[in-house]
Amino acid sequence: MLPHRFLMAQVPLPILISKEGKWFVAACPPLDIATQGRTEKEVKENMSDLISAYMRDPDTRKPSIDELMSISLANIPVSIPKGVLHRKATSSAST
Repeated sequence: MLPHRFLMAQVPLPILISKEGKWFVAACPPLDIATQGRTEKEVKENMSDLISAYMRDPDTRKPSIDELMSISLANIPVSIPKGVLHRKATSSAST
């Protein structure tokens, strides 16, 4: 039998990824951590590395499995005044 320190559990963690200018930004709300990358693939790799480092850090408080499993994601409809949201302007080449 493997010693306790070698046992691993895979737990799905919610990661929010958004594009901010030229960067992709990823946040993991349950762990209150965030990172960035030039591509979506890079930001996912950076987040995976950050979560691994977070879990290995003996001085960081870790959430319980119950805290991690009690997280839910919801879309909430809200009223937004016209003109507040807009699409990114596209540039067209003039000939």
